Amino acid sequence: MSNDRNHLIGGITGGIGSSLAKALIADGHTVAGFARDKDKLNLFTQEYNCHTLSCDASRPDEVVETIEVLHKKLGSIDTYTHAIGSIFLKPAHLTTDADWMRTLEANLHSAFYALRSISKIMSKQGGGSCLFFSTAAAQTGIANHEAIAAAKGGVEAMVRSAAASYSSRGIRINAIAPSLTDTPLSQSIVGNTQALEISKRMHPLGSIGQAGDIASLAKWIHSENAQFVTGQTFVADGGISSIVPKIRA
Repeated sequence: MSNDRNHLIGGITGGIGSSLAKALIADGHTVAGFARDKDKLNLFTQEYNCHTLSCDASRPDEVVETIEVLHKKLGSIDTYTHAIGSIFLKPAHLTTDADWMRTLEANLHSAFYALRSISKIMSKQGGGSCLFFSTAAAQTGIANHEAIAAAKGGVEAMVRSAAASYSSRGIRINAIAPSLTDTPLSQSIVGNTQALEISKRMHPLGSIGQAGDIASLAKWIHSENAQFVTGQTFVADGGISSIVPKIRA
């Protein structure tokens, strides 16, 4: 990527969002972002001297206002990364209406609100790159993932449709589907020794993902090296959704 591009990251203080932001800043790019936690935002802003705003991404009016303000500060938005979501693991019969709505709001609704706002800006600019996040559980059936798989499956479908809608305007739209990744969001699993070991054994590579693994893929998707790529969901899951490892005797 050339060093004069402006990157906006939703969820900039999260594990993957912050990892991507730091990598871009280290390469000399301009980065701005938003997240819900004001304290984390203040610390991030002070350390990296970038524009940030607090925003509840499940509220459409806040998303529009936040993106508009950051757009004015940046001047243009060349790439947008929606690193916002939640982890909810319960079977359908134990999922309450409130659980279901929170999962949809955090993962699917927030992605749509951001897409709706960003697509208008990038259409006027004449192009850009958008990236959203799915999950390996939308690729293959994993127990107790009904709600999150449904929400993230919706994100993948949205990405394909939007990529078709905006391709003629020079906007590329893609997604990444990670499996369990070591981030602050996943600490209820990663921080539990037994749960972590079970998760590692589920992955053919015998480990879980790291935020930097996913951020490096995100960085490439936004780069000039990926200019012929749109409408895709890139799976980065240690093989869990596509292969069965050889069992050692």
